[in-house]
Amino acid sequence: MKKLGLLIATAFLLVACQSAYYEAAEKVGVHKRDILVDRVENARDSQADAEEQFQSAQEQLLALIDFDGGDLQDVYEDLNDEYEDSVDAAEEVSSRIAAIEDVAEALFDEWEEEIEEYTNATFKADSKRKLRETQSRYNGLLKSLKKSEARMDPVLAALKDNVLYLKHNLNASAVASLKVEFGKIDKDITALIAEMRKSIAQSDAFIESMQAS
Repeated sequence: MKKLGLLIATAFLLVACQSAYYEAAEKVGVHKRDILVDRVENARDSQADAEEQFQSAQEQLLALIDFDGGDLQDVYEDLNDEYEDSVDAAEEVSSRIAAIEDVAEALFDEWEEEIEEYTNATFKADSKRKLRETQSRYNGLLKSLKKSEARMDPVLAALKDNVLYLKHNLNASAVASLKVEFGKIDKDITALIAEMRKSIAQSDAFIESMQAS
């Protein structure tokens, strides 16, 4: 119960901190809409970095499969470095997506509340329409972001399995065993990269639509 209470208190503190941040930003002319666009840009950039990192890990796996003599310890260390860098890249992407969700929720809640303050029926209807359009575009973006995020976990798990197996079996037979598994992880990484590129393109489209309107 104490742990649950601590988690709840931490959650409330985080919400309070975010609210204070948004209020402070508003006072200097930076609105939640601007923060949302900025955070989508950050997420897009972190996905681009993650894409490069997973490609690098894929290339290192290929080097392992093509191994033809030398020091397997060096190969293991290189692959382990790629795995750890991939974990860091994935965590950064997830953090950026969470930040987008936070400000989007605050933006849409505020927008809905302010719509009720209109006395002009035309303005009120127009604002409702724009809110629905923005929410629709955002939901499409979030779905794409979440889809690419979900593809990272099985790739990371497979990378970890390969790293651990090689660590415990630094010999030619281990490489032969990993060759059998390479096809699936190679396919998964390729699919992940393709999904990330779709998400990056959708982020660009969302940013453009927000700036245009």
